[in-house]
Amino acid sequence: MQNISRNFFSYLSKNKLLNKSAKRWGLQLGASKVVAGLNVENAIETIKDLNDSGRMVTLDHLGEFVNEEQEARDAMEAGLHTLDVLHEHGVHSTLSVKLTKLGLDIDENLCRQHISALAHQASIYGNEINIDMEDYARYEQTLSILHSLREQYDNVGTVLQSYLHRGVDDVHALAGIPLRIVKGAYKESPAVAYQKKDDVDRHFLQMVEAHMLNESYTAIATHDHELIDEVKAFAARNHIPREMFEFQMLYGFRNDLQQSLVNEGYRFRTYVPFGRDWYGYFMRRLAERPQNVTFALRGMFSK
Repeated sequence: MQNISRNFFSYLSKNKLLNKSAKRWGLQLGASKVVAGLNVENAIETIKDLNDSGRMVTLDHLGEFVNEEQEARDAMEAGLHTLDVLHEHGVHSTLSVKLTKLGLDIDENLCRQHISALAHQASIYGNEINIDMEDYARYEQTLSILHSLREQYDNVGTVLQSYLHRGVDDVHALAGIPLRIVKGAYKESPAVAYQKKDDVDRHFLQMVEAHMLNESYTAIATHDHELIDEVKAFAARNHIPREMFEFQMLYGFRNDLQQSLVNEGYRFRTYVPFGRDWYGYFMRRLAERPQNVTFALRGMFSK
């Protein structure tokens, strides 16, 4: 049943017609509980509240299905504006970006120009860019662009997904680069990805531990308290300084656990999405955990 649910919502996340329609709905279907507004100005107050509670933020301007050059340029301009606003308000927030939003599926060189402009602007402000990893079809391109950026900018990192078989190998190849380790939210072939939760969880810990032992900054992105406890114990046993890693969770989920980690003295960052293109992101959150469907229904009928 869980696999059926995951496949169903993964399918819906890729439906361009529904994505287009969702822009007219506003933040319906409970999305307002996990998406911090339709523009960066809406999201700023959320960021300030999280900062006041001791939590750092990474801000994601949502967007998918970018098929025209002008859309990609608009996304880049919106990213520059977002960096400006973050700087003007003095909040503690980095910027997460998807390369497809910047034109990866249109023209890779165009995408490289756009992500370079964002990295440059962020470097001026002393801020950081995190490149979100997307589906496996874009994996190699993403890593190639990351390596090129790192030749000029040291304020850029990326995400690796533990459901991919190659995860530990890539962790070692990216030693010294800040990494956000996640389980993964896309439907991938058994040829490249683990299909069982236990395998994904085991590999998640292996990847986190490998990056920590590489003395590289590690973001542990999970809502699973058992995995979090395992990481805490590993860090203590191996004398990993707390300033070398942080825990991350999504905005709107496990707020009590987020705050408890802050209270224990761990670095913590909340992943905060915003924007009109919220539909695909929200569907993938429903795909990840069947419990999130109930969460969404509560959001619909509590308005």
